[in-house]
Amino acid sequence: MKRIIQYCNHHDYTDILVVKEDHKEPTHLIHIHLPNGPTAYYRLTTIVSSKKIEGHARATAHKPELILNRFETRLGHTIGRMFAALFPQVPQFEGRQVVTFHNQRDFIFFRRHRYIFKSGKKASLQEIGPRFTLKLRWLQKGTYDPQNGEFEWIAKSELETSRRRFFL
Repeated sequence: MKRIIQYCNHHDYTDILVVKEDHKEPTHLIHIHLPNGPTAYYRLTTIVSSKKIEGHARATAHKPELILNRFETRLGHTIGRMFAALFPQVPQFEGRQVVTFHNQRDFIFFRRHRYIFKSGKKASLQEIGPRFTLKLRWLQKGTYDPQNGEFEWIAKSELETSRRRFFL
């Protein structure tokens, strides 16, 4: 992994996404922000491919707009900035595509839609897909180094003492 990170740093990549799988099913996502981190590790659940979404739209090459919803804490701002770095800050509005990261009770829901204006005030959404849910397991300072790295935040069962306390 360190060689991949070095290669990507030399070729001016901004992020690396690694999907871990178990029995040919994606289970975890590692998001490494380059050049100096941070690194986030998520559990990946409720994955629905575009083909399984009824009435889905076809994806085009247009760059989407980005909606980051309810990332309100300090940790949430860090995660939101990492997601924002994945998408260019110059959306192509003629494609009418939008990517949404919605945080609710520390679960991050990913959706991708195309919007259509029906009248001057009403718009309709058509899902492009895929859709999935992320749950942050840990956030590490710097690039990926799970043995020796310094962790900013780790999900622990003893932290979940209240049903009203959320971290993102």
